[in-house]
Amino acid sequence: MNLHTLNIWAILVAALAAFVLGGLWYSPVAFHGAWKRANGFGTDHPAAGPKIFFVAFVLSLIMAFNLAMFLNDPKTNLAWGATAGFLAGFGWVFMGIAIVSLFERRPLSYVLINGGYLTIALVVMGAILGGWR
Repeated sequence: MNLHTLNIWAILVAALAAFVLGGLWYSPVAFHGAWKRANGFGTDHPAAGPKIFFVAFVLSLIMAFNLAMFLNDPKTNLAWGATAGFLAGFGWVFMGIAIVSLFERRPLSYVLINGGYLTIALVVMGAILGGWR
């Protein structure tokens, strides 16, 4: 574990990119309505407050740091970073959400929206971390 070779700026930007992507992904511009329906939220669903956004960013930062540790090799480049992000996002996160959703009896749209966001977010994170060495 070689922490001094990590690019802290790349980790921060990767976390911010995933956070902003999530804001767009779950907004009315993209999947907000479908996400609410997939979760069974009614019209009285409370909006997320500052605490939720702060914790979400911290969790994105942890994800970016974790992925940076996996990509912490001098041979890592943008292509490998994006590929590793896809493998982690689709192979682990998307499939994990799909498994849990089966037992929770969630609709396929729930899996596609949430798993899709996390897969794309990890690809973006991986590309930033791999490309910014």
